Amino acid sequence: MNHFPSREQLALVRPTLPDASTHKGSTDVLSDVLRAMRIGGALLFHTEFSAPFCVSAPPADEGLARLLAPGAKRFIRFHIIEEGECWAERDGSAPLHLAAGDVIVFPYGDAHEIADALGRDPVPVAALLPPPPWPRLPTVRHGGAGPVTRILCGFLNADDLPYHPLLAGLPPMLRVRSQHSQPLPRLETIIGYTLEESWHERPGSECMLSRLIEVLFVEVLRRQIEKLSDEEIRPLGALRDPLVCRALELLHAKPQHPWSVNDLARRVGASRSVLAERFSDLVGMPPMQYLTGWRLQMAARCLCQRHASVSEVAEQAGYESEAAFNRAFKRYAGEPPATWRRRQLAA
Repeated sequence: MNHFPSREQLALVRPTLPDASTHKGSTDVLSDVLRAMRIGGALLFHTEFSAPFCVSAPPADEGLARLLAPGAKRFIRFHIIEEGECWAERDGSAPLHLAAGDVIVFPYGDAHEIADALGRDPVPVAALLPPPPWPRLPTVRHGGAGPVTRILCGFLNADDLPYHPLLAGLPPMLRVRSQHSQPLPRLETIIGYTLEESWHERPGSECMLSRLIEVLFVEVLRRQIEKLSDEEIRPLGALRDPLVCRALELLHAKPQHPWSVNDLARRVGASRSVLAERFSDLVGMPPMQYLTGWRLQMAARCLCQRHASVSEVAEQAGYESEAAFNRAFKRYAGEPPATWRRRQLAA
């Protein structure tokens, strides 16, 4: 059964805003990371699958996403189950059952299959698409005469900067079940608005959809952080740990500061050994190694967005000399910053 509001009811839906009294005024680490990635989103197509069916999707960078965002370096694929149910399969992962209201995200854009039952032979989705150009978002139809599953498919594209803190350990498939556990009114509202925009061609729809897709991705990440167990906490779940999260906030707030582990430990109210051990365990690297990576992430963003000289970027990133910055950047990106910037701007 489709639990989403009707198109008429959607006009009455309003997003649930966070209580302003809960805002701590501290650095938002996750927002910092997402801003550095410079993500954007777009829709690919609707589906109308009737059982029995099984459709395969190639890696995102080999499909429609590459055609729609040719300059992007990394793709994150997602599906919103609008109606019905299906299975999502990916090599090396356990199959996931999906139903109306669920969202599944493939953070690395991996190839996968969508089917009404396990063990069916797949048909490539590219073979089912109508020939372009498309005057509006196409609908892919496939299957037999059984129950119908409708899915909205899209992607996010991101810069491939040399370092992505906290997001490197995401599982290959993220599923959020909005109708099968506790109510998630904010997620349901975001999904509702996204579906409503996908149904109509109106002025500003492309921009609206891009923003909604970004918001959807952030909400999925929030749910991932909240549901992680202690055994699964690293690295994104480090934001749940008060000690490590406070250390991350300090590093993100003042990346140019000449931090030491002793200084950081004193500021978070822990011993040097406790902070070093807990930070390394949850984030996957020592605090100073993380800081180096984050400084280079910020430097890479500066190199892409601004016309500052390499020496100015080095100073802003907290390096005492351009030579030291060049060596550090080359270790992470594989080439000197000036060369890396030329290649990025030419892409």
